[in-house]
Amino acid sequence: MQLEASTLSTINEWLNGNYDQQTKQEIQHLMDKEAVTELTDSFYRSLEFGTGGLRGIMGAGSNRINKYTIGTATQGLSNYLLNKYPGEKIKVAIAHDSRNNSDYFAKITADVFSANGIYVYFFKELRPTPELSFAVRHLGCRSGVMLTASHNPKEYNGYKAYGADGGQFTFPDDEMVMDEVARIKSIDEVKFDRIDSNVELIGEEIDKLYLDLITALSVSPEAIARQKDLKIVYSPIHGTGITLVPKALAQFGFDNLTLVEEQSTPDGNFPTVVYPNPEEKEALTLALKKAKDIDADLVLATDPDADRVGIAVKNNEGEFVLLNGNQTGSLLINYLLTAWEEKGKLDGDQYIVKTIVTSNLIEAIADAKKVKYYNTLTGFKYIGQLITSLQGKKTFIGGGEESYGYLIGELVRDKDAVVSCAFIAEMTAFYKDKGSSLYDALLNMYVEYGLYKEELVSLTKKGKTGAEEIKAMMVKFRENPPVTLGGSKVKTLKDYELGEETDLITKVKTKLDFPKSDVLQFITEDGSIVSARPSGTEPKIKFYCSVNAPLAGKADFPTADAALGAKIKSLMEDLQA
Repeated sequence: MQLEASTLSTINEWLNGNYDQQTKQEIQHLMDKEAVTELTDSFYRSLEFGTGGLRGIMGAGSNRINKYTIGTATQGLSNYLLNKYPGEKIKVAIAHDSRNNSDYFAKITADVFSANGIYVYFFKELRPTPELSFAVRHLGCRSGVMLTASHNPKEYNGYKAYGADGGQFTFPDDEMVMDEVARIKSIDEVKFDRIDSNVELIGEEIDKLYLDLITALSVSPEAIARQKDLKIVYSPIHGTGITLVPKALAQFGFDNLTLVEEQSTPDGNFPTVVYPNPEEKEALTLALKKAKDIDADLVLATDPDADRVGIAVKNNEGEFVLLNGNQTGSLLINYLLTAWEEKGKLDGDQYIVKTIVTSNLIEAIADAKKVKYYNTLTGFKYIGQLITSLQGKKTFIGGGEESYGYLIGELVRDKDAVVSCAFIAEMTAFYKDKGSSLYDALLNMYVEYGLYKEELVSLTKKGKTGAEEIKAMMVKFRENPPVTLGGSKVKTLKDYELGEETDLITKVKTKLDFPKSDVLQFITEDGSIVSARPSGTEPKIKFYCSVNAPLAGKADFPTADAALGAKIKSLMEDLQA
């Protein structure tokens, strides 16, 4: 059996170390089968504790999610907290989603924190990620952990680590935590023996406070009162959204909610879908059927940890169409700024935020409304960090990213599908109250600001060889950037890893004022943008394509949309040539 020496060494550490018998038997079974590929993927490295925590396939091994990798991560995080806050009674909050073993991994996390003398607020039942962020802030915690792998397939689980502001760790604390985790060389350094007196169960009291505070954010309660019978179909896709989204919609004033019953029971096997991701049409199949049956106004579906939401609306032919993350995000920002403007609440002290790969339509809307906008790197932690830095100085209205994650208000420092569902419903009621569907509002927005079309193209490259292929692709793009894309000359290269922007015509370089990140952006003379970014949470390289053109009238939308779709195809063909 041909295993690399370092991989075999790690396997032997696990077979002979202080690990449980079931784990050792699982590893020995793979050794007996000479399952080289599986053993290599399970042990060729330690599962990396990245800037967002851990995410991976569950199973035995140093590169898998299990009791020991979760325990090691928590011990490292504990060491960081004890070093950063010496002499303080340190508090943390822990929540988990509906995935298989999430409750077990949450218990292990609580065990290790408590054994290190850290006080734990432990959600006694599954809860959404944004509520964990809220709890960290409300309870004065120094950190928090959410056990989830978001929208990944059922084989995955993960561990999201949060700082004292309720956002995921950013520089320099993210590196300090990663260094502490990497410093742990033996499982014997991990304290697994729970101290019960350091663990306090929480639940409904946090739900109530959170729901009351997000309800207070409502901008158009009068429109909701007139449209309270708006027909809404909602699916939590077997996840945590069922705990709060229906309650949030009811508190906002909507009383005609239809649940997708087949997907309303939390279930880590996600039995009715291939992939529990509201970006995927297949995941909304049952919701769309229900919406058609009752002639709904709006379809909402949240991912397993309820931080992202996908929606569907009726087009002008009466057919339900899915909106992508850029469309929903742009509609939300346009609605919020319009509603704030109508209420006379815009006074120059407000701002919105988006990421560098999210539609520039949002910038056009903000400019027209004279509202300040900010761009951040991909990853909601950067949006959260910005909100914290501006707290008390300016008012955050809303923001988001193309991957179906949005936030309204300053209660949370992560994307929040609970508040987003409530505001998407409010937005739908607002436009219906004016005699418009949400689809018409989308087309009117395009006519006013221009038709922007974006597509995400992902290439999956699994395992060790896949990671090497992705790295090689990024090297190639850096060293030999494309000359033309989609028939237009590439004029600008933004390299966020090097922190520089290059004018490819004049060769002049300028500094980019962003943290380092492995992202490349190619901008053409006609305003098309292609961004290349290896995923931080999945074995993928992602290409974000953005094109735009004026839209003279709503009747021109199908033709103009098709033309932009062809342009995106041309961009990607040139990039992969």
